[in-house]
Amino acid sequence: MSQVDERRELAQDWAAERLGWTDFEAEAVSSDASFRRYFRLRHGDSSRIVMDAPPEHEDTAAFVEVAARLRRSGVHAPEILAHDPDRGLVLLEDLGTRPYHQVLDENNAETLFGDAVDALIRFQAETGTDGLPDYDPALLMRELALFPDWFLARHWRVEPTDGELDAWDLVCATLIRWALDQPQVFCHRDYMPRNLMVSEPNPGIIDFQDAVRGPVSYDPVCLYRDAFLSWPPGRVDAWLEDYRRKALDTGLPVPEDPDLWRRTCDFMGVHRHLKVVGIFARIRYRDGKPKYLEDAPRFFAYLDQAIDRNPELAELRRLLTAWRSRSQAA
Repeated sequence: MSQVDERRELAQDWAAERLGWTDFEAEAVSSDASFRRYFRLRHGDSSRIVMDAPPEHEDTAAFVEVAARLRRSGVHAPEILAHDPDRGLVLLEDLGTRPYHQVLDENNAETLFGDAVDALIRFQAETGTDGLPDYDPALLMRELALFPDWFLARHWRVEPTDGELDAWDLVCATLIRWALDQPQVFCHRDYMPRNLMVSEPNPGIIDFQDAVRGPVSYDPVCLYRDAFLSWPPGRVDAWLEDYRRKALDTGLPVPEDPDLWRRTCDFMGVHRHLKVVGIFARIRYRDGKPKYLEDAPRFFAYLDQAIDRNPELAELRRLLTAWRSRSQAA
């Protein structure tokens, strides 16, 4: 039996023992871009989820702690039923089988996104940030470095010139300044349809263990400028403006000027899109999961949209054009 299968058997038997289930059916739910895996156990009409997160790679304590913060704010994060941090196992409430990204369409987008925004505003306003890491300059820069380190070097196989590296540093400084100049709130850091479940109450929220105290625009941008789904830019702008008005009514510290908000979201989005392209390249070349990088064109389309309407990003376009022209990607 492989080590991976041994981990699965360990997780399922551990969960069943804590539930008192002597007979159960089990199925793999998903494996994500990290080392975490999830399995659903069924017993009669009941079901639970067990997370397998090898402790040498993942910190289950952060997941459990952030889940408690979110639940205290009144949003639907899964209830933690049992936790074994030494073995990297967590037994969870089952939030269902319908992630947003599999069910979103023209007919239900307004309703589902409306629920997601209500939950977002609630946890931004009410979830405490004491003890959370700050989305500080060092973290912002480490994330931006994923693009040259993994996508540029490993996928495009381009070595930047010294002048290009200097220009890249200036682009990064601009993006970091925009991130730090915003009010800082509880930040899920991956609040996208793939991490939202159609549930009751809606939505169920998952994959929140990397939460930080971070920019107020970050999670709204994640929601609408998604890694796996694209919407017309004008519609996204309208949704982000609708969020701004609702957040302002709630007392969240978002800009009163709609144009400043639009620019804030553009710059925050550029940071995220560069980071995610780098992460997807790392997942391909380090972890052997190539499918994520197939969505890279979506992110370059987002980058083009932001560059087109923000003159400060012209240098980024020059760099991307030069690097693409030297790309040796297969």
